[in-house]
Amino acid sequence: MTKSDLNAVRQILESQLKEAVPTRALRESIFIDQVADPVDMTQQAGEREMAVHNINRDTTLARRLRAAIERLSEGSYGVCLECEEYIAPKRLKAIPWAELCIRCQEAADRLAGGSKAGTFTTDRMKAA
Repeated sequence: MTKSDLNAVRQILESQLKEAVPTRALRESIFIDQVADPVDMTQQAGEREMAVHNINRDTTLARRLRAAIERLSEGSYGVCLECEEYIAPKRLKAIPWAELCIRCQEAADRLAGGSKAGTFTTDRMKAA
C-alpha cells in the first residue's frame, strides 16, 4: 500500500471510531428505573438488554478500530496476526480493521462455532 492509501485508511478508521464509541445516552439507557407495573418492568428489562448488547458491539468494534490504527502506526497493518501473510486488499477494503486473513478468520470462526456447540451439548448432558 502506498503512503496515501495508508493515510486514507487511517482517516476511514478514525471516522468509524468516532461513530463506534458508545454515547453517554446509550450508557445511561441501562440504568434501572423503579416502576410499579410488571409489564413496564419487563419492557425496560428488554430495552436494557438491547442497550447492553449495543454497547458491547460498539465497544468491541472501537477496540478493533484502535488496534488497526495502532498497526498502521507500527507498520504492520495488512498482515495477518495469525499466519503473518498479507491480508487480501479486497478484504481490507471491506473490513479495514481486519486482523486475520480470510483463511485464518474462517478457521477461527469454525473453532468458535465448535466450542459453542460443544458447550451446549455438554450442558444438555449435565442437565439430563
